[in-house]
Amino acid sequence: MKLVIVSGLSGSGKSIALQVLEDLEYYCIDNLPINMLGALSQEIIEASHEYVAIGIDARNITSELENFPRQIRQLQNQGIQCETFFLEASDAALLKRFSETRRKHPLSNQETPLNEAITQERHLLEPISAEADLRIDTSSSNVHQLRDLIKARVKGADNTGISIMFESFGFKHGVPINADFIFDVRCLPNPHWVSELRTQTGFDRPVIEYLDEYPEVQEMHNDILSFLDKWIPRFEADNRSYITIAIGCTGGQHRSVYMVNKLAKEVKNKHNNVLSRHRELS
Repeated sequence: MKLVIVSGLSGSGKSIALQVLEDLEYYCIDNLPINMLGALSQEIIEASHEYVAIGIDARNITSELENFPRQIRQLQNQGIQCETFFLEASDAALLKRFSETRRKHPLSNQETPLNEAITQERHLLEPISAEADLRIDTSSSNVHQLRDLIKARVKGADNTGISIMFESFGFKHGVPINADFIFDVRCLPNPHWVSELRTQTGFDRPVIEYLDEYPEVQEMHNDILSFLDKWIPRFEADNRSYITIAIGCTGGQHRSVYMVNKLAKEVKNKHNNVLSRHRELS
């Protein structure tokens, strides 16, 4: 039996994640009290459900949230394969979403304004966040992109081996909060300053040829690839199911896109489940 725990901040997309898992034929239960995990898992085992997803949020009692790591260990000791997905987003993104939808945050009230409720929720969910196997930052994602991302990562994890996500981004738009490793390629030659390349991206042949000409670009690529060749197997040996590698340049258009595509192509030769995502191009 495989059990996926879906948690995260209100407004970050937990309901969408559960809907996607349901479409992938997971038996889904939303807003479960943590202290019922053990009893429910036993019932699910007896009902012979192979794939199960459970939504857990901050409306649990604080002491039960703090008990989450112990509950997960108990389930794993019963032979249940447990994975925790934690969805999050920046405060600015969450404030904008609640403003646009006019939804009420579950922890906000007359004494607690929205910004304080978001901060309080982050603190309450720290025991779950610390246990997360996969962290997903939805700050820059719309509903359709989030659906596609979860489908790709879950399907990849169902195959043999670790699911590896390469993500390009622009530092001027903020650093991804879901990355396991972040590499900075801003020191490399910038196609932005070549007028005929400025409006193109790292997918375009002229940009690729421009960057291919510089020895330091190839040196950076080789160093990152050597690092990953050494450490990805260590993550696999530690039973990690997911890893996210973020590559950043200034705007997320040229160098980081080029490097992600180049690295993903190389790593696919050694690992089955390799995905790439370009945050700023999305």
